[in-house]
Amino acid sequence: MRLQNDLFLRFQVKKKQFFRNFITIMLFGAVGTLISFVIISLGAVEFFRKMDIGALEVGDYLAIGAIFSATDSVCTLQVLNQDETPLLYSLVFGEGVVNDATSVVLFNALQNFDLVHVDATVLLKFVANFFYLFASSTLLGALTGLLSAYIIKKLYFGRHSTDREVALMILMAYLSYMLAELLNLSGILTVFFCGIVMSHYTWHNVTESSRITTKHAFATLSFIAEVFLFLYVGTDALDIEKWKFVSDSPGKSLGVSSILLGLVLVGRAAFVFPLSFISNLFKKSQNDKITFKQQVIIWWAGLMRGAVSIALAYNQFTRSGHTQQRGNAFMITSTITVVLFSTMVFGLMTKPLIYFLLPPNSKHLTRSLSVSSEPSSPKSFLSPLLGNGQGSELEAAQCIPRPTNLRMLLTTPSRSVHHYWRKFDDAFMRPMFGGRGFVPFVPGSPVERSVPEWE
Repeated sequence: MRLQNDLFLRFQVKKKQFFRNFITIMLFGAVGTLISFVIISLGAVEFFRKMDIGALEVGDYLAIGAIFSATDSVCTLQVLNQDETPLLYSLVFGEGVVNDATSVVLFNALQNFDLVHVDATVLLKFVANFFYLFASSTLLGALTGLLSAYIIKKLYFGRHSTDREVALMILMAYLSYMLAELLNLSGILTVFFCGIVMSHYTWHNVTESSRITTKHAFATLSFIAEVFLFLYVGTDALDIEKWKFVSDSPGKSLGVSSILLGLVLVGRAAFVFPLSFISNLFKKSQNDKITFKQQVIIWWAGLMRGAVSIALAYNQFTRSGHTQQRGNAFMITSTITVVLFSTMVFGLMTKPLIYFLLPPNSKHLTRSLSVSSEPSSPKSFLSPLLGNGQGSELEAAQCIPRPTNLRMLLTTPSRSVHHYWRKFDDAFMRPMFGGRGFVPFVPGSPVERSVPEWE
């Protein structure tokens, strides 16, 4: 179910905004998740050992940190508009996907080590295994996406069949997820990068009718998946077996849930505001900086917990589908309680909070709209290069002092990583794998007239 949501969001989100804020997204999604993991794990050890809720080992406490570090920002994404607040939307969306992937990879890495006897060697192996899972999942997703693009562009014989093109795109995306699970990698991270590659290459290799059908097919599957997940969580909350273990101490069960919710709040705040401050230090343009109101929304967007947390909790605290120990029952029921409470209460408060912090007619939205265009340097920096003396007149009219040549070189570099990637993409990748503007015309195939999205 999560696969359909990630694919649909990947096709909907604007790649330019995502990669423009890629470093900040990785700070929130990867580094922030690790900070939250540490805080929640340490808090669980500190509080739960004193509450006598049952036999929990070191690996269980660390698993709790990974379980409750996985956010669910779907409610916030439903309210935000990426055309009105592109910076905020890209940060919430990107952090949510990277966060899920990091949490799952972290959880899987914990399962491969004996954490009873922790020393420097075990710690180094754990870190190495974490980065191996992260890099391998990313590479597998990218390669599967390139394979789908190559098949449709070069080898696929049913180009005129919308049914076959749509089916092939869906099956190739699902193949990336299945391969990741088969190889014990992160399926979420794999399908995410597969979706990025497919939206950049594969999607432009099919006919126009296939594109429209694919877009609506993923939207429909995403909606059905969301409904199914909420029904599953609600149905599972009524399972009597696990609640029998905690029925004799409802106060303690409520205390465990409250502590977990408090740790989520603290762990979230512990990285959103400091990392936002660090990110703003490296932003030259005021429009690219994250305001305090935006930081509050980013913090709030990550308070909801969803299907990933429940799936990881069941993986850790059940044996053959049954809850057999009192401590495990406490963690399963508390996870369900936190998920339901955060989804119902925080989710219902999301829209009023966003409208309160970012009113539709406020100057903030006007400022955010400017982020959707390419970041431009002050005109006085570039106007001398335009010729005809126009730059000098404009600079004099605006009374902006001209910086030194060295400062101009540092603040407005003539070549960037994006520039070299575009040259490599146009020279090697698109001629081989297709994409916008690089698909030879045949009857029934898409005709491209617009500039590439990466430009």
